[in-house]
Order: sequence, then C-alpha cells, then structure tokens
Amino acid sequence: MPNASRPHRLPRLRRLLALATDNWLARGYLAVVAVGVLVMVVSPDSGFAQSPMMLTAPLSFAPVVFPFGPGTEGGGAVEVFAVGFWAVWLLVCALVNAAVVGALVTRSASAATEGAGAARPRPRGVRDLLAPAVDNWLARGYLAVVAASLGFFLWAAYLSPDPGFAGIWPLMATAPFSFFAVLVAGPAEWVSSLAWLSPLLFSAVAALAGLFNAVLLGRLAHRLRAREMRPAV
Repeated sequence: MPNASRPHRLPRLRRLLALATDNWLARGYLAVVAVGVLVMVVSPDSGFAQSPMMLTAPLSFAPVVFPFGPGTEGGGAVEVFAVGFWAVWLLVCALVNAAVVGALVTRSASAATEGAGAARPRPRGVRDLLAPAVDNWLARGYLAVVAASLGFFLWAAYLSPDPGFAGIWPLMATAPFSFFAVLVAGPAEWVSSLAWLSPLLFSAVAALAGLFNAVLLGRLAHRLRAREMRPAV
C-alpha cells in the first residue's frame, strides 16, 4: 500500500515530459529558453540576462521567497547548492511551461473516443472556456495564490501608510502577461487626479492574466488525466 500511488504518479510524469517534447511548438519554446540561458551565461550583465526568468514565469519567480539563490554568499558549498537549486528549478519551470504549450496543440485522447458527442457542436461559451481554471486542484491552487497576492497589494495600496513594493507579488504571480497591467495602469499613475485608479486598473489586468494562466494550467491538468480516464478495453 505505501507504493500504491507510484503507478499513478509515473504515468503522469511521463505524460508531462511527452507534452513538453513531442510537438514542434513545445520544443521551440524549450529552444528559446535554452538560448536565453546561454545569453545569461555568456553575458550576465546584459539586458537579456533575466530572459530565462521571464520565459519560465510565473513558476520561475517562486524561489524569490527563499533566502538563497545565484549570488548567495556563504562559501563555496552554499553557492554551489544555491546555483544548483536554481538551475534545477528553472528546468522544472521550463518543462511545465512547455507541457502547457504542448497541451494546447495536442488533442485530448478522450475527445477522440467520443462518438455521438463529437458529432454535436460543442458549446464554446465563456463558461466552457473558463471551466479549466476552476475544475481541478492545480488551477484552483494557483488562483488562490493570485487572489492572496492581489488582496495584499490592494490592502497595501489603499490602507497601508507605506505600500512599498507590494505590486511585485501579483506581478510575479501572474507573469508573464501581468506586465500588460503595468502598461495599462502606468498612465493613470502619471495623472495626479487619477492616481487612485491605478491600483484598480493594475489589479484588474493582473487578475485577467492570472485567470488566463489558470486556464492554461487547467488544460494541462486535463491532458495529464486523459490517459488515466481512458476506458479499459
């Protein structure tokens, strides 16, 4: 019984790796990430040094809560551990994002087995499009993180005497599309009479970015479950 969950985990891991490598779009994404890492190693002081972090967002920003990472001081062993941890985490983030991309371009195995249901036009309303964001634990957990970061940001922006850099949390949680929030909220920040509106605009666009990310994660979760849900012959 202690190993009962292992047969379920290994197929999901293999399915994740397959989604991340068995189509041209996912492989192209991994190639771009590899180029970004190469640029970072060759020219760490260039403006493109942070491209691997941006390309593997939002998961790549999670280790910022840890007190170690590249550049950590404390001796050779500590630095090696910090760099090794960051490299492994970056690889995991790249594979997860590549699997998300792969899930968008591969057909679900269960959809191919639908007989009469496939003949009927499938509804494509807003509810159907957003369903992957709330019908699985992976996407719901991510949305909880997004909601917490946005709640903290709004509290800091309107109620705290010193908001500081509170906006960095929703920005990282909903990256990469959250950077559109900066573009939308920026003009309101420059006009003194509309400065109060800037946090709301930023939060609204960041929330949409988080919802979009949650839909992508939900689609990935569906693809990972597709093989397990296939009826036995």
